[in-house]
Amino acid sequence: MSPFAVFIVLSAAVCHAAWNIVAHGVSRIGMPFLWWSAVFSTVLWAGVIPFTGGLGTPDIGAFLLGVGVSGVVHVAYMLVLQRGYAVGRLSTVYTTARGTGPTISVIVAVALLGERPSWVALVGVAAILLGVVTVGLVDRERGENRMPGARRRLDPGIVFGLLTGVAIATYTIWDAHAVRELGLAPVAFMVGCTLIEIPIYTAALGRRRRELATVFRQHWPRLIAFGVLSPLSYILVLVAITMAPVALVAPMREISVILVSLFGVVVLREGRAAWRIAASLIVVAGVVLLAI
Repeated sequence: MSPFAVFIVLSAAVCHAAWNIVAHGVSRIGMPFLWWSAVFSTVLWAGVIPFTGGLGTPDIGAFLLGVGVSGVVHVAYMLVLQRGYAVGRLSTVYTTARGTGPTISVIVAVALLGERPSWVALVGVAAILLGVVTVGLVDRERGENRMPGARRRLDPGIVFGLLTGVAIATYTIWDAHAVRELGLAPVAFMVGCTLIEIPIYTAALGRRRRELATVFRQHWPRLIAFGVLSPLSYILVLVAITMAPVALVAPMREISVILVSLFGVVVLREGRAAWRIAASLIVVAGVVLLAI
């Protein structure tokens, strides 16, 4: 990868870690926050489209197909991610999702996109999986919280982290196709996706629509931060995908894992700090190997 591509991906990782921290802080609000986040993301970025290549293609049908599929997958991604943050630890959900997603992306990129990572990259995939498993072991239910003889429950944070990872891999491969083969401009593509999310979230709100005004008054600073950082993080990834293989970009962006884990340890006081940091470093080591 070129130094500029690496800079773009690392910048995306910082933005991604930041908006995930914002999302975790309001995860239990659920659908009203997601609705506002889609609105803010659309409004804040729509004005940038004319200065970033417009739609990127004169084929309106291709544009609608690209953003339609991606928008639905992104909704599924946000729903399982928010649910995971509501029932699990930040480090567990985030690291599991961000480790699983690129691993699946690499496999699909090899099978469907014809990319051929080296054996070093495959070692990196193994390192990421090891880091994910380590985080899962760190966050397993502690013995003192169980009745004698009771069986361990599967950590819901791991379950939703894995589901989030599947969604990440799905939209990563599809979005790579959209910007490479369909020629869609990254900013317009991202705005199109968030615009599609609005009616879906509106339908899902139901009686919770009455909460929208309260959520706006109480959390508008977070909404602005989310509306800027969440689209920006992925716009940068889409730009990088046009310059480098998916098998390199998808894993490298997961350097954000270490940032979120450090936040979980330092700010949220999540237990077993050494193990959490060690597991995150394993994931980062895997990312580095994938980038070689």
